[in-house]
Amino acid sequence: MLRIHDELRRGAFTNCSKLAEKLEVSRKTIARDIAFMRDRLHLPIEFDAPINAYRYTQPVSAFPTVQVSEGELLALLVARKALEQYRGTPFHRQLEASFDKLTGGLKDRITFSPADELQSVSFKNSGLGKADLEIFNALSAAVLRQHEAEFDYRKPGETKAERRRVQPYHLAHRENLWYLVAFDSERGALRTFALPRISNPTVKKTTFTRPVDFSPEKFFATALGVLGGERDYRVVVRFSAVVADRVREREWHESQEMRALPDGGLELTLRLGALPEIERWVLTWGADAEVIQPKELRERVKATVALLAKRYR
Repeated sequence: MLRIHDELRRGAFTNCSKLAEKLEVSRKTIARDIAFMRDRLHLPIEFDAPINAYRYTQPVSAFPTVQVSEGELLALLVARKALEQYRGTPFHRQLEASFDKLTGGLKDRITFSPADELQSVSFKNSGLGKADLEIFNALSAAVLRQHEAEFDYRKPGETKAERRRVQPYHLAHRENLWYLVAFDSERGALRTFALPRISNPTVKKTTFTRPVDFSPEKFFATALGVLGGERDYRVVVRFSAVVADRVREREWHESQEMRALPDGGLELTLRLGALPEIERWVLTWGADAEVIQPKELRERVKATVALLAKRYR
């Protein structure tokens, strides 16, 4: 259809036979494409019998590559509003530019204004992570081009950074923070690096081949948020009736199973690979959550609660 459009735009005397020969398709295919361009894309095409050729009846500046329904357009505009939650972060400018490219083909084709409806739509994420745009761009380029990289990395709670050389596999945005999943050459294993703790990155000329069996879904499969592990814990947490609906209304993990309790509470079962992250999550629910299994997690929460009781005594 783009080739047909080019022929019509430059005023060539063309018809189904000529186009079929040039594009090496059947006349029926050409006729079907022209009908689609005229009836679905609303291009001003007509057949001029005296010259036995198709032509545009008025100038056409560009081929309408984006076709959306009213509902799809509303979804796009909601997505545009959702971008505002990233304002002030290094990704907002790039996301905005990408969105503008997607919607560029809709200019002069919008027949309604949903501005009033969107006044009731808002987005707010607390604790959005911070990351330097230059660091983000350098690491994303290394991931896409499969180049090794070096950077200084400061572990949580430590004051000094350590130089790391890695093969960057994947960039993930999880729990409002960007993470780099990379193979650490010195440690011989995959590691997860938080971008705000990375500094002085250098992308090397040395290339690598990412393993074909690597997938971010598989890597994060045992994590509630970011931190996975090689263990297989069956985690059971009981929630009081006060917060049961709040727990029930969300998808916490692919493995989750929920069971209603007689008192109105809820029992949540998860299969996870590490305990520290789930411990912190359970504690956010205060006295409305109780760990039932595994015993190790129950003891960790019990020890933390004892320290809190001592601190607030």
